[in-house]
Amino acid sequence: MLIAIDGPSGAGKGTVARAIAEALRCRHVDTGAMYRAVAWRALDRGVSLDDEAGVASVARDAALQAEQGRVVIDGHDVTRAIRTPDMDAAAARVARLAPVRDALVARQRGYAADGDLVMEGRDIGTVVLPQADVKIFLDASAEERARRRAGDTAHAASGGDVSTIATALTQRDHSDRSRTVSPLTQASDATYIDTTGLPIDDVVAQVLALVRAAQARP
Repeated sequence: MLIAIDGPSGAGKGTVARAIAEALRCRHVDTGAMYRAVAWRALDRGVSLDDEAGVASVARDAALQAEQGRVVIDGHDVTRAIRTPDMDAAAARVARLAPVRDALVARQRGYAADGDLVMEGRDIGTVVLPQADVKIFLDASAEERARRRAGDTAHAASGGDVSTIATALTQRDHSDRSRTVSPLTQASDATYIDTTGLPIDDVVAQVLALVRAAQARP
């Protein structure tokens, strides 16, 4: 079974995707982390993020793994290093480059070829896995998403108050929704879940109910 979970930053994709993967005992892939890792490696190698060909080369050639919450690129464990405001901005720039997306989408589809998988991102249900058995689009108010990001230990190094973080998230949303290649949008056959004010267990239960219903279909 292939499960696609999309949505903007702070909507709860990571937390929900990890919980669903754990409940189903299957793999979890964070595609956003792949773009972050490519941006990190490009900068680490002195490649300008404006150098489309150079960044695309990193995306195609790097040894990259982004499964089960751990991100390693060319032998560097960057799981923590990529969770900063600077890497948020860098990832948004990298994600707008068509050759980079082509390279990473091919990698992401490779994960899916191996079977049961929960994959999270911004274009999973629309571009990467349009054939997914279950498609979810998670969303929340800008204020709620900013509060979550401020309290997210994975982004502990980000600092800043909720207002500052909300501004950064709004900028990222605009970048993701306005890009010409694979913009952030809800797949027509995805189930929309507004997570504002909902306990995470309730969101996970809703998604698991959709998965169980899909599993029961002939």
